[in-house]
Amino acid sequence: MGFLSSLFGPSVPSISATELSEKLKFGKHPLVVDVRQPEEFHTGHISGAKLIPLNELHSKMKDLPKGREIVCVCASGNRSTSASKMLAKEGFNVLNVQGGMLAWRRAKLPVQK
Repeated sequence: MGFLSSLFGPSVPSISATELSEKLKFGKHPLVVDVRQPEEFHTGHISGAKLIPLNELHSKMKDLPKGREIVCVCASGNRSTSASKMLAKEGFNVLNVQGGMLAWRRAKLPVQK
């Protein structure tokens, strides 16, 4: 593990909002983990997303499937980057939504309330 990886964790691949939408429609249906706070989640989220606020993620990791692709999302992509790195460090197959829910809404993709 390189110096930067040891400081900041592994780099995690990202996925665009549009790519995630296509994956959810036609792919293997990754588990979408929304790491925002409940009040943010209730203003609108990706259909089927599982709410696990970032501050609870470490304690709830054991409930996540190791064999399924996980896609993390937050408001702008910052918290989900941290979440993705935490999960990758524990051996999960994880992607981060680039731009978060802001990018999802900008792409005019459906939100569930």
